[in-house]
Amino acid sequence: MKKRVLLLLSCAVLVGGLLAAGPASVASDQGSTKILKFQTMVGVPRPYTGTTNAIRGVPGGGLPWVVGQAMGKLKANGRVQIEVQGLVLDPNDADVIAAGLAGKNPVPSFKAIVSCMSKDAAGTTATTVNVETALFPASMTGDSEIDGKVNLPKPCIAPIVFVTSPAGQWFATTGM
Repeated sequence: MKKRVLLLLSCAVLVGGLLAAGPASVASDQGSTKILKFQTMVGVPRPYTGTTNAIRGVPGGGLPWVVGQAMGKLKANGRVQIEVQGLVLDPNDADVIAAGLAGKNPVPSFKAIVSCMSKDAAGTTATTVNVETALFPASMTGDSEIDGKVNLPKPCIAPIVFVTSPAGQWFATTGM
């Protein structure tokens, strides 16, 4: 019986020690600078074009877009880096074909919008906060390197990264 009690006490001390050490582990993770890293993005499909099905208040581009390749990261200090290749109007969309824009990027520059779920100043209401970078050049073949900085809200929960037009309509977003 004494051995069982000692074993239970030892376990309690061990678990208590681990629980006490837990917050220190979490605190040390706060030094990590990477919030989000992605290896893919998806172009805006037909149902998300325009304002009807905006995502967190960010409307889709007026026509469908596709992405060849994309990768990027978002850091805790607000630095957002995205490399996108082949971000062009959908070459298989009838309206895009009719406009003579199939497989082309008619926009000379892109920017990034980072969307976070956060809270209001009182800390009682969930809010959506969208912050954006400056403009970065984009080629006619849809290649661009975005390397900018945004002022992230605290906290920044469930971030979504968009590549958008200068006016803020999204052409590509994180996800599949």
